[in-house]
Amino acid sequence: METATSANYLPLLMQIAVAAGFVIFTLFVTHKLTPRINSAKKDDNFECGIDAQGNARFPVSIRYFMTAILFVLFDVEVIFFYPYAVNFYELKLEGLLAVIMFVGFFLTGFYYIYKKGALEWEKQKTSKPLTGKVIS
Repeated sequence: METATSANYLPLLMQIAVAAGFVIFTLFVTHKLTPRINSAKKDDNFECGIDAQGNARFPVSIRYFMTAILFVLFDVEVIFFYPYAVNFYELKLEGLLAVIMFVGFFLTGFYYIYKKGALEWEKQKTSKPLTGKVIS
């Protein structure tokens, strides 16, 4: 087995230096070569050819963001099934137990967000309003 020396890392360091140098050079050159022409028409927001109306900073429900985050979370978890599917025969019982444990954690998280109501767009409304009267 070959021992790691600083000479072995020289090609990697050279590649990192060239990549970083290219990025810095490109940013510098584009900044210097860009024409600076400002006008009211150029600085105006452009929305697909439609004139802007009102304020674009309206509040968005947190449920949209929660849905996106949950989608990404569960979508990434599904990606972890691919290595198991590829190596199904080689992993045998240990792999099966690991996947069962993984699915258990996955379902526990799903149950938690279900109970917290993160998957509900609107709270269920009762059919009759509560009046405070006691029915006996």
